[in-house]
Amino acid sequence: MVSARTITLDHVTPRRGQNAYDRRDNLVLSCQACNASKADKAFLTFLLARPQRAANILRYGDHLSLMLLDLARQIAPKDANGQPVLPARARPVYGPDDDDDAESPYKESPYSD
Repeated sequence: MVSARTITLDHVTPRRGQNAYDRRDNLVLSCQACNASKADKAFLTFLLARPQRAANILRYGDHLSLMLLDLARQIAPKDANGQPVLPARARPVYGPDDDDDAESPYKESPYSD
């Protein structure tokens, strides 16, 4: 689990000096190592380097756009039935009393389709 003190906010689509693209559906929490590893790489490049990342996106990225989730679904490792193999749900870093299986607070985003 990542400590709340070391978690960073990462842009799915890199900013690369452009106007800020800080919409909620372009932001994910990331450990410092993953954020540095992704840097300004395209999302697809980052996922293809390690397909298990796509499974993590599917498990925790409910707030992301349908296009990004579809891309992650195609890349994630699959079981014998062709279904993505998702990691076990970790305890959330935003509070010790929060329910593990609670809905994402970002699921009803005004930016989602």
